[in-house]
Amino acid sequence: MNKSSEKPKQPDELGDGKGDYECSRCKDTEFLFYRDERGYEFARPCECRERKAWKRRFKQALIPDEFVHANFENFKRVTKYQQSMYDVTLEYMSEFKKENGEKAIAKHNLGFIAVVGEQRLRELPAGKRAEMKQMHNNFGVGKTHLQIALAKRLIKDGFNVLVVSDVTFMDELIQAKMMNDEGETLNQLLYGAINADVLVWDDIGKAKWSEAKEALYYQIINERYRKQKPIVFNSNEDRGTLSEKIGYAAASRLLGQCGPYLLEVEGEDFRLKGA
Repeated sequence: MNKSSEKPKQPDELGDGKGDYECSRCKDTEFLFYRDERGYEFARPCECRERKAWKRRFKQALIPDEFVHANFENFKRVTKYQQSMYDVTLEYMSEFKKENGEKAIAKHNLGFIAVVGEQRLRELPAGKRAEMKQMHNNFGVGKTHLQIALAKRLIKDGFNVLVVSDVTFMDELIQAKMMNDEGETLNQLLYGAINADVLVWDDIGKAKWSEAKEALYYQIINERYRKQKPIVFNSNEDRGTLSEKIGYAAASRLLGQCGPYLLEVEGEDFRLKGA
């Protein structure tokens, strides 16, 4: 750094030094600057740097508003299947490590799917549908809550996470595909989904099937499979119906990469408790 005799400006020359900045110590530069006895300037990170980095990662993750307060502590474990979901998620989280600035990312996916999928239930005669739905319910069992809790913990630990909701995300991709911008918007969306350390895909397979969507499912899942980047997902479809909704090739990669971290879940719909 260059030697300089210029006197640095003091906070009172710039205003009160507090009200205009989130951090009055570094004035939101995230660095604190010093001079040694020879007049050379050097810097070290401010204490606010990691906190602000966490906030940026959290904002970029696109966590839905209804799950902003979801965490492991407030996840209810009153049933056997909820305890199983909780245990497998904590075990999965242990595959992520960060030491000396180096990140080790899980090689497996984590998936919660239905025993009997929504599409299979819809195909039943009306008289049997309600009975089967009650016997094999997969809605409101806490899948998204638990996976968002995982996402927030990984964000705090320094991993880049992207959360997408299937219907909204697929609609955005299709609209971007139709835009007259030489693919710029589509490529931006695909880049984020393919390159995030962890992609959390909520309710995958919910969007109405189309050939264009099946191609997009395959493109994202296959690229992450090739890069060995994990997808944390949940679905109200089962193994068979999920394959029909996203394509057999995509489902083979998505489910196959789960290894021991694929859980078929069914139980009481806690959203309807007290309704």
